[in-house]
Amino acid sequence: MKSHARVAIIGGGVVGVSILYHLTKLGWRDVVLLEKHELTSGSTWHAAGLLPLFNMSYTVGQLHKYSVDLYQELEAETGQAVSFHKTGNLRLATNAARMDEYRKYCGTANTIGVPYEIITPKQIKELWPLCKVDDLVGALFHPQDGHVAPVDVTNAFAKGARSRGAEINRHTEVMDIRQKATGEWLLTTSQGELTAEIVVSATGNYARETAAMVGLDIPVIPVEHQYIVTDEIPELIERKKQGLPELAVLRESDASYYMREERQGLILGPYEKGAPCCWDAEGVPAGFGQELLPPDYDRLQPHIEAAIARVPIFGEAGIKDCVNGPIAYTPDGNPMLGPAYGLKNFWFAEGFSFGITAAGGAGKLLSEWIVEGEPETDPMAVDPRRFGGYANKEYARRKNEETYEHIFIIHYPTEERPASRPSKTSPVHDLLDAAGAVWGQRYGWERPNWFAAPGETRGDELSFRRSNWFEPVGRECRLVRENAGVIDITSFSKFEVSGPGAEGFLDRLVARKLPQKPGRIHLAHALNERGGVRSEFTIMRDGPERFYLVSSGAAERFDHDLLLKRMPDDGSVRVDNVTTAHGVLVLVGPRARDILQKLTRTDLSNEAFPWLTGQQILVGHAPCRAMRINFVGDLGWELHHPIEYQRAIYNALMQAGAEYGIGNCGMRAMDSLRLEKSYRMWGQDLTREYTILEAGLDRFVHLDKGPFPGREALIRQMKAGLPRHFVTLECEIGDSDPSGSEPLYANGSMVGRTTAGAYGYMVGKPLALAYVETSHAAVGTSLEIEILGERYAARIIPESPYDPENTSLRGLRN
Repeated sequence: MKSHARVAIIGGGVVGVSILYHLTKLGWRDVVLLEKHELTSGSTWHAAGLLPLFNMSYTVGQLHKYSVDLYQELEAETGQAVSFHKTGNLRLATNAARMDEYRKYCGTANTIGVPYEIITPKQIKELWPLCKVDDLVGALFHPQDGHVAPVDVTNAFAKGARSRGAEINRHTEVMDIRQKATGEWLLTTSQGELTAEIVVSATGNYARETAAMVGLDIPVIPVEHQYIVTDEIPELIERKKQGLPELAVLRESDASYYMREERQGLILGPYEKGAPCCWDAEGVPAGFGQELLPPDYDRLQPHIEAAIARVPIFGEAGIKDCVNGPIAYTPDGNPMLGPAYGLKNFWFAEGFSFGITAAGGAGKLLSEWIVEGEPETDPMAVDPRRFGGYANKEYARRKNEETYEHIFIIHYPTEERPASRPSKTSPVHDLLDAAGAVWGQRYGWERPNWFAAPGETRGDELSFRRSNWFEPVGRECRLVRENAGVIDITSFSKFEVSGPGAEGFLDRLVARKLPQKPGRIHLAHALNERGGVRSEFTIMRDGPERFYLVSSGAAERFDHDLLLKRMPDDGSVRVDNVTTAHGVLVLVGPRARDILQKLTRTDLSNEAFPWLTGQQILVGHAPCRAMRINFVGDLGWELHHPIEYQRAIYNALMQAGAEYGIGNCGMRAMDSLRLEKSYRMWGQDLTREYTILEAGLDRFVHLDKGPFPGREALIRQMKAGLPRHFVTLECEIGDSDPSGSEPLYANGSMVGRTTAGAYGYMVGKPLALAYVETSHAAVGTSLEIEILGERYAARIIPESPYDPENTSLRGLRN
């Protein structure tokens, strides 16, 4: 074993070996993999080898598509067979809601380039003559799908990596990981010590143990997954004799199982209720490698019965084996793929519940990130920093079991899952609950999605079409536009940056000049080297050496990590994360000034308190940082306050505002209101995949201010011309509104994709935000938008369809 390496990968499952392979493909040769047992130990060796392309995530869907494409080429490149069976994948639907889910997914599939077909029961019978179809309403068919042999794929990756100079060390256990003063990592292994510049943890079942070696607690815990292998079945033997093709992988989503052929028998793999986390989340038993867990047939029984009802020959087959093995999960089902929080040059590739399908794409994405500084695909959906400290072991145990059980549920756009909730609540949680809040969750925080009035159904009636929340959300939007609303956004991330080097540090970080006068507020963006939007900060200057930063609630650990890793080492800058110390209430609407003025002696007039400024004020007796900004585009203030004062401030606002018709407002109304202003949301409309110029935010870019990440890329793009433009569309749709990832067409060709959408209650139209090819991005251009399998008219309109002159926002209307 080498004593030094540029990159050390810990873990020899399919994901770790794929990363090794892709690093060498990008030209890095000094790379080493360390595996405590044999390659494919852990979950890889017992995986069923399925390649499901179906995924509602735009990011994860791209990883899966790349993998499926790569596996069809890997054997020709390496000479190692991967046993790719391109059988197709058939997802059955027994009800209209399931078909709506499939049609919703088809829009995402079109934006990624995944081929599919929506087929009838008759066509299902032609593809799968051995199954009953009488109660089916249709199916989704992926012709490129199928299955591979996981061990063969792993060995192909290993062979390709070795041929380009990589070193693989089996039976080499990593027992300790420490960072040297030089920044390099010292790995103590059973075969000696290894020093590496970069470490990648791809340890599967051992993810928590590996993370603990570097002082981190990550929410990756394996869950038991079982599948049954039958003896040979006469009907399948006969099909092979007749030269008929292997049957497609069959998924009956409404009964929560998959089925495929295996050596003229069948594999049945359910995702059952009650499947537990392995070893009660206490850790992997010493020496566990290529072992299995005892089967639990009682949990499988309902799925066995459902499979027999659908495929009668399954009930006639003998059971040859029941495989029960650990599969690593995360609370949202997506892997943790990217930089470790707070550590330099330490990366995670953990939590792959669909590791075989994702391995190829994961290897490509992480290798690009390490080698080139940024992957081609926006990685936020898999970034490890999307989880915060709330995602501890007990939280993860409950959520991971829930995620496993929910693999095959219908994934509605308004889906909210109950496990490990509530976790984080603001001090006014009970007051909002008493007011009828219907709760959602973001980054562990409970936030009202909308408010039910007395007598209204409290909770979402789940659908892909307008549902019971549609009218209440409209009521909240009108409340804000006509009177005043209060929004609890305590979940926003908040940081204090101070010290003699603070100004220079922030100036080098963002693309816009910093506010120069105390009390001034600027919206500014930290970019990647390609000019994509990495982070968005609202920055208020408090003094010569002090700044207050606000960013998305979901970006707390992500943005804190950026600030910590970019700050100088000379002690001239201090960064304090004050997210949980400060609450935030937004008071917004045309009567906001009237209400707030009753509670403070501070002059709130336009002249004394202009838009985009902030002041320290008292609201009653409570101290507040009042910032005259908001995300809904009307007169209002964000009131940032020590969190212990929140109840007093909320009660004072509601009492003072009673005569003006004040009310509560939730996240769905805020989303509709911000779309009417064409406001971009970080992580949804603003990502690392599109540059800030393509996002139409060139007014926030000051190329003359000095160096900042992405500056040179933006200059090059300005010279070459923008390939895409960010646009606002109004749509002519029936009872389902855009929500994001819908494809856009011009003359039958796809020319863009939406990033967000909602009904605009004040303009009376469904609205969407989108990136569109430059040649089709002019205002007035007619396009088509695909929603639930149908195409509807859409037209590009000027930005900010509501109050384009910002009369309300600036407090200029009567």
